[in-house]
Amino acid sequence: MINHKSDIFSIQTIETIQSDDFFNLIEKNRSHLALGFPYTILKCATPESTKDYLKESAKTIADKKGYFFYLRNKKTEALIGLVNIKNINKEIPLCELGYFIDREYQGKGITSMAVDAVLHFCFEELQMNKVFICTDKVNIGSQKVALKNGFLQEGILRNEFKNPKGELNDVVYFGLLRSDYYKNTTVKRNKEK
Repeated sequence: MINHKSDIFSIQTIETIQSDDFFNLIEKNRSHLALGFPYTILKCATPESTKDYLKESAKTIADKKGYFFYLRNKKTEALIGLVNIKNINKEIPLCELGYFIDREYQGKGITSMAVDAVLHFCFEELQMNKVFICTDKVNIGSQKVALKNGFLQEGILRNEFKNPKGELNDVVYFGLLRSDYYKNTTVKRNKEK
């Protein structure tokens, strides 16, 4: 499903995820994730509600309305992040990526590598024409992940997202077309030779 090689982390599907592991990841990063993942934070308030959240996620996958890929540290076996595909529109066809990583693992290139692997899935398996990322204006790390993976900033959507405090925030919109993805992938492979 996901083709990925790394000595640092593995990408796993929901069948391998224990709800306690996911709850612990959320709990450890609750304040860090509140801005970009308020729904996940709300749905994973307790270990019991986290089980329900993962059941909902499994149904989303079964209905082909979204996909969830979990990042696990190969040494410690700890769950360290998530990349999800959401807002799939088969008519256009396009989808949105969301992602987060444990604060302890930020800035190490792990999220960028995981997004790269999931992009391949989006364009090859799902046959998307476009993948987009929406991030808060202050989330510079997320913007760097998008740019590193060949996305272009297409605009700023004003007052597009309501944060957990009820305030409306601007969102930076990044897009990556299928044609640009393959152009970037070919350039990357040629540089590796």
